[in-house]
Amino acid sequence: MSVSGRSRLALLASVVVVALSAGRAFTQTDVVDPAKGTLQNPNPTVIKNWGQLPDGRTWGSTAGVDIGPDGHVWAYDRCGTNTCADSKLAPIFKFDRSSGKVLASFGGGMILFPHGLHVDKDGNVWVTDGQGNKEGTKGHQVIKFSPQGKVLLTLGKAGVPGNGPDTFNEPCDVITAPNGDIFVADGHSGQSDNPPPDANGRIVKFTKDGKYVKEWGKIGSRPGEFRTPHALEFDSRGRLIVADRHNHRIQILSKDGTFLAAYDDFGRISGLAIDRNDTIYTADSESTERVHPGWLKGIRIGSLKDGKVTMFIPPHKTDAPEGAMGEGIAIDAAGNLYTAEATLRGVTKYVKN
Repeated sequence: MSVSGRSRLALLASVVVVALSAGRAFTQTDVVDPAKGTLQNPNPTVIKNWGQLPDGRTWGSTAGVDIGPDGHVWAYDRCGTNTCADSKLAPIFKFDRSSGKVLASFGGGMILFPHGLHVDKDGNVWVTDGQGNKEGTKGHQVIKFSPQGKVLLTLGKAGVPGNGPDTFNEPCDVITAPNGDIFVADGHSGQSDNPPPDANGRIVKFTKDGKYVKEWGKIGSRPGEFRTPHALEFDSRGRLIVADRHNHRIQILSKDGTFLAAYDDFGRISGLAIDRNDTIYTADSESTERVHPGWLKGIRIGSLKDGKVTMFIPPHKTDAPEGAMGEGIAIDAAGNLYTAEATLRGVTKYVKN
């Protein structure tokens, strides 16, 4: 579905947009998603700038948020800007789920460009460092931290991009299976219409100790191929869910890489969250008339059982007609959503009403 810029503005005018002030809720139950028509709006209360950084720090860009096994919220800040290249500030934070106050922080000087964030069942914090510095000494790695910030494991070679079993090239995300196996989504630059020669699009599997097992995927649009595998999650059946962002779809794979299904109703997906009932929450932070005509940024909610979208939370209102939406997304046990804001910066909490 494609609409003109003028029609798009008309559609946006009909949407109840997320309020930017804390505590302000939606005022209607149905919204218009240009690609999907009229959908139910779950009407959360929207708290912008949730999570208080220490010492008066101002949030920079972020794209990672997750919930720990104790129910508290983890997120990172790209050191007040969009990179930690020249900073010693701690980028990784644990926030109290009720007050938003910092409970822990670490990682200063260790990460260039935090991108993917995953908290495992033991509370360990996994971060992908999605870029490399020009000195070739930092980045293109996956780092596993203890809940207190001790480095427990690293994957990849610091500052060295590559497509081998011990290197990454702009890793997007990481997740661990219940048995501890590690899965890394590699290849952020593969979303370009003219990707660089060394770009890739793959999923790499390791044992819980970091031993390479196998990999699958390449840049492309066929089943099992990827153009920026931006986020990873597991569903209740143990299937690996991949946000294949530039292909505007979700791919469902077995833990050994067998293609099982694909859904294309969830937009240009940057972030994924899945609850215990296999309801999926996707954050579309990039749809515009140029890159995804006819689609609107926002949170789409549906079922992994049939791939149908049933609810839509519109984007934040900004000076841009398409608004803004976070990249990373997480859901807590009470059904509250959190988005990590790359454009508006900080964390937004959507309180379930």
